[in-house]
Amino acid sequence: MKRTVTRRGLLRAGATTVVLGTAGCLGSSSEDEWDIEGTLAVTNAQQYSSPGCSCCGRYASYLRDHLDTTLGETETEDVTDLKRQHGIPSDLQSCHTLVLDEYVVEGHVPVEIIATMLDEVPAIDGIALPGMPAGSPGMGGTKSDTFTVYKLGSGKTGDVYTEI
Repeated sequence: MKRTVTRRGLLRAGATTVVLGTAGCLGSSSEDEWDIEGTLAVTNAQQYSSPGCSCCGRYASYLRDHLDTTLGETETEDVTDLKRQHGIPSDLQSCHTLVLDEYVVEGHVPVEIIATMLDEVPAIDGIALPGMPAGSPGMGGTKSDTFTVYKLGSGKTGDVYTEI
């Protein structure tokens, strides 16, 4: 059986190699583990955070270092309504929602995954890393399991964008 090599497959393999190599060298969780070279080329970046959530601020600081533009930050009392407006199903929600140009990014998604999405320009509304997983950017702790990042859009839940 002949296998076809695609750009997406090569990018996914390369990203996995970088993540595993970095994790092995560092031995513990660090936001440096999730860094990329360059910045995210977006014109609009707005983060909506849950009130009093300290990890939202840490994620915003992490993200600011990787943007071509200024990050707007808003604490909103009605995060449920905001997430509903952006079509984020309850089982994919986290503590903050990021709007980057036409895409929505829910939760502590590493910038390397956001960069891949912006590069590929998929026909989706965005991506989500549900919950607040230890070892993800802004959360601290040690990554112990695979992170599953889901696609947002079309009212569907459960379609996997990538795993890291």
